[in-house]
Amino acid sequence: MKKIANYLWIEQEEEQYVISMTPELQDDIGTIGYVEFSEGDVLEKDDIILNLEASKTVMAILSPLAGKVVERNTAALEQPLLLNSADPAEHWLIRLTDVDVAAFEALEDA
Repeated sequence: MKKIANYLWIEQEEEQYVISMTPELQDDIGTIGYVEFSEGDVLEKDDIILNLEASKTVMAILSPLAGKVVERNTAALEQPLLLNSADPAEHWLIRLTDVDVAAFEALEDA
């Protein structure tokens, strides 16, 4: 099941929730040249997932859900252009667990 919030896709894969940028957000920000993930293992709703610098903007990406961070796309630290990819296997941001299912289901369907 895939939802959308804050120009991010949130896809449930069993017990994990994978957050990635939508193509619209990728287009709006342009080519990504630098990313820096936030520290910590727990995110609250609207906490910063990462900060990025792109050709059209500098911005913080905020989490649409609270949960425990189990993985970050650390490959993007070395190759920020991965986040511009159309391939979901390359452009995901983080994976969360311990997400409130009701909060996920309340998000808009993608």
